Amino acid sequence: MKILFMGTSKFAIPTLLAILQSEWQLVGVITQPDRRKGRGLKVAPPPVKKFCQEHGVPVYQPESVKDAGLQPFFAELMPDVIVVVSFGQLLPSWLLELPPLGCLNLHPSLLPAYRGPAPIQRAIINGEKETGVSTMFLNEKMDAGDIILQQRVEIGSETTFGELEQVLAEKGAQLMMETLRLVEQGKAPRIPQDEVKATYAPPIQPGEREISWDHQAEALFNKIRGMNPVPGAYTFFKGKVLKIWRAQVLPGVPGEFLPGQVTETDKKQGFIVQTGEGRLLIKEVQPAGRPRMSAAEFLRGYRLQPGTVLGE
Repeated sequence: MKILFMGTSKFAIPTLLAILQSEWQLVGVITQPDRRKGRGLKVAPPPVKKFCQEHGVPVYQPESVKDAGLQPFFAELMPDVIVVVSFGQLLPSWLLELPPLGCLNLHPSLLPAYRGPAPIQRAIINGEKETGVSTMFLNEKMDAGDIILQQRVEIGSETTFGELEQVLAEKGAQLMMETLRLVEQGKAPRIPQDEVKATYAPPIQPGEREISWDHQAEALFNKIRGMNPVPGAYTFFKGKVLKIWRAQVLPGVPGEFLPGQVTETDKKQGFIVQTGEGRLLIKEVQPAGRPRMSAAEFLRGYRLQPGTVLGE
């Protein structure tokens, strides 16, 4: 069976590696063009391209796969099946119809829940206790194709986006291998999605990153871990951005502190901030222009006193 792989982010790499190590033939890899990233806006290759270069795999970077001029190129590859994982572009109808066995997709949610570009982050931010991975046949609508297989995955109470993404990438790679075997044998089920149960996971907007201390401690805790390691939730300390990477929910206690005020500092554990309901023990931070550090280390280098108001 000849496979054409399409993927961009690091989430796609475990599936690509599994295909490389399989008995099937990888006829090519399609990824997004290099983009400008970071503070210096330097041009950087996507993770899948870097992986391909390290493993001697031919990789192609069309600006848009919807370009009809690419039809001869794709036809010449003659794939039996196309596997799409975290690619970032919708496939046109002519490409969906090209491989005789169809176009398959791996999505990190239990579809039809959390369709869209940020299913892992949104599941954590929303306080979900469970998510999963789904494989499906692609159609022209986003994440709306017939489901083939699904696997449930528990979300740990302190699990971050980065940690869950890696777990789902590994589980998803295994599920895609199982899916490919079923497709090759002509035994893959096709389970239509229930549109009534469909929900959408939009990308994280810049304005969502700032911590609103008047919200509940539990909600802020979920936001912090759902944005770790990217894009990072933040507050302000003395007018400068202070990213919050790790925290712990503490029960509220009667007192006169306002949301955003530091109630206690502990040079071993960190500092405690009052929220709209409950308190947060801040355990890991990143001051502007500095590396990540424990909150205890931050306290040793910065004057943060009880009563200080964050977010100003």
